[in-house]
Amino acid sequence: MLSVFKKICLISAKPKTHTFEIIRSASQIPQLSSEKYGNVKRKDFSAVQANDVKFFRSCLGEDRVLTDENEVLPFNIDWAKNCRGQSKVVLKPKSTQEVSKILSYCNERRLAVCPQGGNTGVAGGSVPVFDEIILNMTLMNKVISFDDISGALVCETGCILENLDTYVRQHGLIMPLDLGAKGSCHIGGNISTNAGGLRLLRYGNLHGSVLGIEAVKADGTVIDCLKTLKKDNTGYHLKHLFIGSEGTLGVITKVAIHCPAKPKSVTLCYFGVQNFENVLQLYKSAKLSLGEIMSAFEMADFESINSTSKILNLPNPIPDFPFYVILETHGSDENHDKDKVNRFLTNEMKNGLILDGTVVSEPSKMQAIWNIRENIAPAGNIDTYLFTYDVSLPINHYYEIIPKLRKRLGDKVNFVCGFGHIGDGNLHINVVLPEYNEEVAALLEPYVYEQVAALQGSISAEHGIGFRKSHYIHYSKDESALRLMRDLKTLMDPNGILNPYKVLPDE
Repeated sequence: MLSVFKKICLISAKPKTHTFEIIRSASQIPQLSSEKYGNVKRKDFSAVQANDVKFFRSCLGEDRVLTDENEVLPFNIDWAKNCRGQSKVVLKPKSTQEVSKILSYCNERRLAVCPQGGNTGVAGGSVPVFDEIILNMTLMNKVISFDDISGALVCETGCILENLDTYVRQHGLIMPLDLGAKGSCHIGGNISTNAGGLRLLRYGNLHGSVLGIEAVKADGTVIDCLKTLKKDNTGYHLKHLFIGSEGTLGVITKVAIHCPAKPKSVTLCYFGVQNFENVLQLYKSAKLSLGEIMSAFEMADFESINSTSKILNLPNPIPDFPFYVILETHGSDENHDKDKVNRFLTNEMKNGLILDGTVVSEPSKMQAIWNIRENIAPAGNIDTYLFTYDVSLPINHYYEIIPKLRKRLGDKVNFVCGFGHIGDGNLHINVVLPEYNEEVAALLEPYVYEQVAALQGSISAEHGIGFRKSHYIHYSKDESALRLMRDLKTLMDPNGILNPYKVLPDE
């Protein structure tokens, strides 16, 4: 029987908290990317001069052009403390017109630019490699329009995801994605990396949710594809060029996104499971039994949950098990959903797939469980060094790489853990060790990507390629695809000033 089984009282969940700000305020300063990753050389871009800073200040004013070394430093360091750039200037535009003017000038001067949102990425895509100018979008944070009938929200790129979710919830809708970093990540960054998150299983990816985009090309040209129609079959779908392009083809300035209805009933189930084969069987059964109301199906191994619980002092509401499953439902009829969940629980406890667990609907208890899951990555980055990988694998081979890595790395690391989104095949791999170690790095890369490629997986499921994976992209894209990607980059950014050293490797 479920040791903490509660009567299901279905209540809509509140936005969950996160600890990303704790990590980003850490005092540790990583090694310069140009030194740490020796396979990259500065390209033939101009260096920022006094006259350039003078021009930027004429456009933005004194307070939105940062040049003080101490003020610029935090913008040079990525969240995971893996990468550090050498930018001398941070620009903070407030409008599309300002972005256009800045890029036009930089393109003419051949000054490289690194677009930056909330800087919560883990692939090094949101910070410079050398001295690229940082174009930080924080101040472009306005909601432009909202239609609570169609669900179309139009906003600026710097809006924080959690703020948008809070806004649309007041009108009976939710944002179609939910991430652990939602309290600091920007919607523009989410779209630029094609973020997936916890509920892609239910609400799909951003290629389906994004209705329109406004973006600025490298030469300052504004591309207006900001319609809010669900169906617009007029030629090439240009918005899709910018989704997942990580700022290499243009800078997203405004977005139109479809927001689904807020569920009237929400249930969260948290189970202990004996082995990964049973996790898969439980997922198969949940699809058949819960169908249209299942919104998330997450898996985490013992090492993931145990380490997070201890490091962050987050109580685990059920005993220790080799694997854990978080299953969430979103529905519109409390009695209907309750009956379906109860039948599912009864069957799977009888079958032995669920060993123990808890089922809750109170917002505070749901939040407490989600906090454990969402803080697995941040917990691995406190006073330690974190190698983190975001891959997509055929579901039957989803967990195979974790025991292989444990055997390969042995006592060279603190621990290896695996967790992620079973419903879309997205596995997150955390390798935690006391500090950066070149021997461990050599054992991990390209080994991880070779293993993923051998199983016809993808080396990036939702976090992008960024800087750290650019020279491994050939494990997921063949030469014909890379050639077309290079052609698009040359067409849209002939001088290569937008987020150089990212996504595409040098030929």
